[in-house]
Order: sequence, then C-alpha cells, then structure tokens
Amino acid sequence: MAVYLVTGGSGFIGSHVVDELLRRGETVRVLDNLSTGRRQNLSKVIDRIEFFELDIRNLEKIRPVFAGVDYVIHLAALPSVPRSVKDPLTSNAVNIDGTLHVLLASRDARVKRLVFAASSSAYGDNPILPRVETHIPHPLSPYALGKLTGEYYCRLFTDLYGLECVALRYFNIFGPRQNPDSPYSGVLSLFIAAYIRGQTPTIFGDGEQSRDFTYVPNCVQATLLASQAAGAAGKVMNVGVGRSHTLNQTVEMLNDIFGRKVVPSYGPPREGDVRESLADISLARQTLGYEPKVHYAEGLRKTVEWYRRELAPPA
Repeated sequence: MAVYLVTGGSGFIGSHVVDELLRRGETVRVLDNLSTGRRQNLSKVIDRIEFFELDIRNLEKIRPVFAGVDYVIHLAALPSVPRSVKDPLTSNAVNIDGTLHVLLASRDARVKRLVFAASSSAYGDNPILPRVETHIPHPLSPYALGKLTGEYYCRLFTDLYGLECVALRYFNIFGPRQNPDSPYSGVLSLFIAAYIRGQTPTIFGDGEQSRDFTYVPNCVQATLLASQAAGAAGKVMNVGVGRSHTLNQTVEMLNDIFGRKVVPSYGPPREGDVRESLADISLARQTLGYEPKVHYAEGLRKTVEWYRRELAPPA
C-alpha cells in the first residue's frame, strides 16, 4: 500500500483520482485550499482520507504534508484561460510559484514520483493537427504559459535533483463534478446546465472551434498509469482520445440526448482560446499502456445523467 498525495484533490479531476486510489486500496492525502474545489466532491470518502486545507502558495505550511508520501499527483491550479487573461498575477502565483513549491516539497521529502497536470493549451494555435509532443509550444494565455512553465520545472527537477516527474497534457477533460455555476467552468458543464434549466447555451465564436473532449475516467487512468510506468520519468505526454468535435456538433448531440431542438446564442470569441485541438496519444499508448475506454458520445450521455440528478429540483 502506497501513500499518495493529491493536490487539488477536492476539485473536479482530483476527486475522481481520489476515488480510484481508494478503490485500489491506497492511502490518500488531499491538499486543497478549496478556492475552486468543493468539499462535497469528497463527502463520501472524507472519513477515509487525510485532508489538509492549505494553499500551495505557502511553501512552509505545505512541507509537513509531504512527509512519508510515495507519490504526488499535482492537480492544484487556478484553471480557466479567461480568468488568467483577466488576472495574470494570481494565475502566475498559483500555477508557476505554487507548482515550484510542490516540486521543492516533493524533492525534500524524497517522493518517488510526481505526476503533473499539464495542459493542451500549451500548443496554442499551431495549425498542425493532431498535436504531437514534439511541436513547438505557443501559449496564448497566462494559464497556458503557467502550465508550460510547470512542465519545464518538472523536467529540471528530474534532471537536476533526481525527482521523477511526468507531465501529462490534458485535453479538455469533462464529466461529473464540474461546477456548472462558475463562469470559468468547462464549456460542457455550462451547456448541460443550460439545457437542464431551460436556458440557451452560449457559444463564444462561430461554434466551429474543435476540442478533443476527454471523459474524466480516461484522464484518471492515464494519471495513475503515469505514477507507476517504467520509462515515463522526464517525459511530457498528451492525454486525450484522439478525436475532436466542434461545439456546434456538441449542441446537436445534446439536442439528441435531451430530445429538443435548441439553437445556441453566439458571442464574440474569447481572448486566449485556441481554434482547434486534437491529441496524438501515441506516446502515452507506448509509454503508459494508456487506452481511452470511454469515447465522447458515451461520456456525454453519462455526464448528462449525472447533472440531471445533481441539478434536479428537490421533491
């Protein structure tokens, strides 16, 4: 039985990672300041974990949490491209300084391996699809730059200090537990909540922008494989499904699921958003044995089912 520390463990992805680790019988600690994560995401397992309400921007406060930890899953971040464009200073403090603090605390505690949640946003608007890890990054937002900087820090800590680090460039992760009431949440949670509440979803741009939407259990699978796989240390790998869909196609799929003919409203494109995104997952397949098990249509239906239960009015 290993000891895992999940930073950002009460968040959308983090809480799913925690659930799977517990299912596997591992010992789990969670470090989260609850700025974007929610306690209710851990409500069913809180008595089976150690929870530390701390901020990764405070290195000395978080250091003790790393003592005796075998593996760190570093998911704590300030998400959202628009939020980072609006407030680059805080984005930098959390996503760059905070990640450096997590790396330092991991190094000094002699952690075996750290898995870092990087982002496909690092590629920017490179016109070549699918995205391959060897493409030159071109971040278009402070958020993307912060995630890319985290990758470089991970590589440095592997090369300089021997801390095994793996960076995973997540591609548009979606699923249950994304907060639909935050304007900075993922587009699918906002769309689905609008359908359930009888509102009109808003698309920023013409709707032909594409994303490699990745259902969260696929992301969890890759993340935990990366914590163990031989030969993964020092590498950067894409985590997606290798297929993309436009937002207009997504609305059509939701119309089928809900049995309606909703016409979205359209607004101006958002600063920092990329036009197209599609992952080449060959490296993760070869290095981790990663294979996405749930594709978009099935994941979208499962997510809608969860939000219907979550957002249903009380009886």
